[in-house]
Amino acid sequence: MLTDNMEEFSAYWTSPKVVLKCVGPKLVPFFKTVAIFFVLATPSPCWFACLIKSLPVLCLCGFVLYHGMSLGEKHAYARRILLGLLFSCMGDILLIWPCCFMWGMLLFGVAHLLYISAFGMKPLNPVAGAVCAITGSLGYLVLLQGLEGPFIILIPIYIFLLMFMVWRAVARVQLFGDLWTWTKLCSCGGGILFAVSDFLIGVNMFLSPIPYAQMLIMVTYYAAQLGIALSVVDSTSIAIISAAHSTDNNHCCQHLSSNSIEKKNIMLKPGNEYMGMRPSYKNYSD
Repeated sequence: MLTDNMEEFSAYWTSPKVVLKCVGPKLVPFFKTVAIFFVLATPSPCWFACLIKSLPVLCLCGFVLYHGMSLGEKHAYARRILLGLLFSCMGDILLIWPCCFMWGMLLFGVAHLLYISAFGMKPLNPVAGAVCAITGSLGYLVLLQGLEGPFIILIPIYIFLLMFMVWRAVARVQLFGDLWTWTKLCSCGGGILFAVSDFLIGVNMFLSPIPYAQMLIMVTYYAAQLGIALSVVDSTSIAIISAAHSTDNNHCCQHLSSNSIEKKNIMLKPGNEYMGMRPSYKNYSD
């Protein structure tokens, strides 16, 4: 079957071993800038603080771009993730100044909408949605006693967007489905860590100071964005597979990923075998 062969191709490309070998070196700038942030971070609001705080997320933007970008449908997922990272980066900068907290929260809300759009609404997974709704409600009740003024209205709106994003990230993981991938698990973990990071911000800002707050908040935040960014690795493959599910004609598919996989024309006909073909990598071996 066409889709079976393509899913085998995608499964090989998104296996943890292959992902680690292929994308690990490309994440070195991200980890270096995270280390720089924790070494040089200053509590005083200034443009230097903006630079070192935003550099890790900008490196993730470069990582997403490296995996391909176009206006075509097969890169729709990557485009939305990239825009979400950019809005998050702008939100990071505004949060450095306490007077701009609401504007920063607004930009992060836009980022969550972009992530939701990328993750999609299928499969629905209402059980995960119910768990996220209950968790978000409990989080709001915890923070409510410290909220004043416009935050009484703005915080629940933000929590709704945040937990909606977490729901869609969790719902993508089909542990017993045909399209399970390790990178989908990354986006799931990223969504959950995003909620943890934001809850720590809320407690630290509205209730009481948390020991080592900056370290805890930023470690979970950077890990969250890393997980979400990693989910673009297989996005092109999944887009091609989804398109293949909707047609019964003969196909010629060309798969290209990140300059580390060779272009191959794969002629597949219904009922034919995969002709013994396997992904061929320029720079990496099994």
